[in-house]
Amino acid sequence: MIDLRSDTVTQPTEGMRRAMAEAAVGDDVFGDDPTVNALEAKTAELLGKESAVFVPSGTQSNLIALMAHCQRGDEYIVGQLAHTYKYEAGGAAVLGSIQPQPIDMEPNGSLSLDRVASVIKPDDSHFARTRLVCLENTHQGKVVPLEYLRSARAFVDDRGLALHLDGARIWNAAVALGVPPAVVAEPFDSVSVCLSKGLGAPVGSVLVGTASLIAEARRWRKMLGGGMRQAGIIAAAGIYALDHHIDRLAEDHANAQLLAKLLGNVPGVTVKGHDTNMVFVDFGVADYRAFAARLKGHGIVALTGRSSSRLVTHLGVTSADVERFVEVVSDLEPGS
Repeated sequence: MIDLRSDTVTQPTEGMRRAMAEAAVGDDVFGDDPTVNALEAKTAELLGKESAVFVPSGTQSNLIALMAHCQRGDEYIVGQLAHTYKYEAGGAAVLGSIQPQPIDMEPNGSLSLDRVASVIKPDDSHFARTRLVCLENTHQGKVVPLEYLRSARAFVDDRGLALHLDGARIWNAAVALGVPPAVVAEPFDSVSVCLSKGLGAPVGSVLVGTASLIAEARRWRKMLGGGMRQAGIIAAAGIYALDHHIDRLAEDHANAQLLAKLLGNVPGVTVKGHDTNMVFVDFGVADYRAFAARLKGHGIVALTGRSSSRLVTHLGVTSADVERFVEVVSDLEPGS
């Protein structure tokens, strides 16, 4: 099966499975799981932050960050299409009593700082208190420029706000920019990173930030049911991923570029954009569900849509798989 739906569909490698099987474990709620502690320390160091907390999912990581930054009745400013606003079930509002202030995003995934400034609330009892700005990097595969991130840091400092990054794919951003992950993370007070997307771990995310912020986030993790026991078994997969799978993301980026190039030569197919490990395509088909079913009949699964489909390269996709996918698409004669 060639699976281009997402970089969340990866399978643990043999080396990762061995690391999991051999992991030393303890009770993480008591703080004595040595492998969890090692993962947290390693991630904090990689991202240049004081402290870290390991959580089951990126959704929980972002949520405990928001709840650590904001009190009930506070507000965070976020992009309309950002994961923390659109795809996390409204958790900040439902569970944190935190008001989102969504705004339109720029084509490169950033937020116009002028637009952000226009929605910051005055110090008035009629309004929620603006506390936090949330960014995302990468966003739909796009890498947000470093100079913008530094401008955003100066912006929030001038206004007494905090800055959080949904960095689920920060590793892709760092590889694309050719800089250490800490450079991308540096402007932020907190950063959520994912281990189970491009890095190939079976589960888990890590939130990094100051020691005081992470201590608060750890309390929220427990309240939200994220306290785990002998979690070193899955933390070991995260350590293996950080040690072995960051630099190889360049292969995924190269395969996405190859995919975009080859699809661009298929009649009826329009490549609408590609960045890092994501390619957006219009296959020009009237019945996209039937098209997806025909792909599946050839051992290929992909998320197809009416005018845009997202194809994602990852640890489980080779250049040969890319070529096979394009061959099948060509034979199906999209757009005809």
